[in-house]
Amino acid sequence: MERGPEQGAATSAGLTIALLASLVNGSTFALQRKGILRAESRGASYLTELVWWTGTVGMGLGQIGNFFAYNTAPAALVTPLGALGVPFGSLLASYMLQEKLNLLGKLGCLLSCAGSIVLLIHAPKTENITSRVQLEEKLADPVFLAYICVILVLLILLIFWIAPSHGTTNVMVYIGICSLLGTFTVPSSKGIGLAAQDAFSDNPSSRRALCLFIILLVTLTCSILIQFMYINKALQYFDSSIFSAIYYVVFTVLVILASAILFREWSDVGFVDFLGMLCGFISVSVGIILLQVFKDFNISVSDLRKITSKKH
Repeated sequence: MERGPEQGAATSAGLTIALLASLVNGSTFALQRKGILRAESRGASYLTELVWWTGTVGMGLGQIGNFFAYNTAPAALVTPLGALGVPFGSLLASYMLQEKLNLLGKLGCLLSCAGSIVLLIHAPKTENITSRVQLEEKLADPVFLAYICVILVLLILLIFWIAPSHGTTNVMVYIGICSLLGTFTVPSSKGIGLAAQDAFSDNPSSRRALCLFIILLVTLTCSILIQFMYINKALQYFDSSIFSAIYYVVFTVLVILASAILFREWSDVGFVDFLGMLCGFISVSVGIILLQVFKDFNISVSDLRKITSKKH
């Protein structure tokens, strides 16, 4: 399906907003963790820290930017741009929090960004849902309903059973909760934009559209608030650079999966694009493994030079 000039301009605007939002979001984790650590050193609540509030406001602005981006461009194009916030957040954390990234961690950031660019190049460029009626049909799809049920079961297990006992020792617990909630955040953001077209009009279906609009808005608000709570819990125990990098990958995978099921943005993807996206995802995953698994290894460029000089 060919895109018209207006749709192409809207997509470009959405990607520009997504790029700015990714940089803002990349800085929020470092700012919030800085506020939390400063508050702990004073024995006070992080709610009294201006730097924490700066990060929180930034996160809010980033979410607003993402909302507009998801309503003007395909989710599979918008989401990979979040990778640009990973190295930016890591650099900011290194400056503000003295969180050190070893050589493998820096390579991991580079691989994550490169993989996201490959994902962006090969991602689907078409929109298959353009009205509220189509959205309702997709929301009632048994495959999507089954997917949502699985997500809800996993969230219940993580929040009520796993998080209380393992949340403070395993970063994947809080990341899992926040990423699974992203399954509701992104489709709700796009759905609100579609439902709003009819919700505030004078046509006979406006009441039905308004009900859908309210349901999606409540879902979006609840998912963002719960994510916000668990992000701050994670930043109390884990480095912001590690958390943001792994969170990005898991969040991206689940969002693209949810979008593929609901919006069917993948229906026109050919074999070459599929292979390109697979390679991009593998690159991102390897990058995150380098960041997480080898984070405690003290490896630098000077160490490699010493090893090389000894061999000669």
